Amino acid sequence: MIPIEGHKNLFRDEKSGAIVNSDTFEYNQYIRMKKERQKQKDEINELKTDVQQIKNLLMELINEHRSRQDWTRKLKQKFWIF
Repeated sequence: MIPIEGHKNLFRDEKSGAIVNSDTFEYNQYIRMKKERQKQKDEINELKTDVQQIKNLLMELINEHRSRQDWTRKLKQKFWIF
């Protein structure tokens, strides 16, 4: 590994040419932040699912209410109830 000038924790891999950071604290911090972002994404997806379920239930209620209104209207028309 070849040290990168001006950066005490950075090295260049001789075979691949990749830059390698040898600072384990920064690496662990990166992993922690990555996990936190994934947790936030999972929570957002769960909320989206919850909202969709609520919308579906509301549509069911609306349709059921409309169906009952239609049934009541037909019943009133049939028996001339006002």
